[in-house]
Amino acid sequence: MSQLPADADARRAVAPVICYPVETLPQPDMALYRRAREGATKVAQWRVAPRDAASFRVDAGQFFRITSIEGPQVGDLNLWNANDLSERFYSGKTRALHGTHLTEGQRMWTSFPALRPMATVMSDSLSWYGADEFGGRVHDVIGTRCDPYTGNLLSGTQYHHCCHSNLTRALADATGMSLAEAEPHVHDVLNVFMCTGFTRDTGQYFMKASPVRPGDHLEFFAEIDLLGALSACPGGDCGQVHSSDTAACYPMLIEAFAPAPGALEGWEPPVRNGYDRSHGR
Repeated sequence: MSQLPADADARRAVAPVICYPVETLPQPDMALYRRAREGATKVAQWRVAPRDAASFRVDAGQFFRITSIEGPQVGDLNLWNANDLSERFYSGKTRALHGTHLTEGQRMWTSFPALRPMATVMSDSLSWYGADEFGGRVHDVIGTRCDPYTGNLLSGTQYHHCCHSNLTRALADATGMSLAEAEPHVHDVLNVFMCTGFTRDTGQYFMKASPVRPGDHLEFFAEIDLLGALSACPGGDCGQVHSSDTAACYPMLIEAFAPAPGALEGWEPPVRNGYDRSHGR
């Protein structure tokens, strides 16, 4: 261990500064969205089988809801611009702007160079949970998704129904790409319903049994045309494991709702980021 400097306490006592103050972020018109949602009608639904994934499409200006329907189940969500897969969910920037976990009124942001809102959280039936005594919160943008590569690295397994593989298959099926073509488009996720945090002593990422129960939901407003994929994690509620053929797992439901004509009058999909991309040259 390195030697303790004489001013160690003073250095530790320096107050933190928020990296990205969000007061100037463009704010969603939640009142408009909620009025539009009141008159929206269901136009599609998709069932996600346990230890598998399903793809779905939602038009800009529509709503989509993810629901736990039979038992406590965590889901890993990927989102892409339906017209350009290179624009996809950017979990790191979303985390930097909103924090480690998302809830009502916060947004999922897209990757560079577009960096714009792609989905806004409309309602969260688990918003009551807040932070528990361990620092656990729900709907994280910390974890990457369970994957076969880490499983192989840590335990030498060849497991094919982790969320990374599930999402890869779902995207390949949705687009007609091969698995090899689809896999590079799979990205870090929003862990829907997952309860996670960091240990205070070692700073390690932890998970605990999700508080989700049948009927709980997370609903979004689609800011742009979206292609999505949701994996019902093989860890079930992720109370013990996250890549398992023995954990209790349950299906999930995705529903899409279209607002009445004219309900979003004055709203337009957000434009791509205004940076000129000259990078100093």
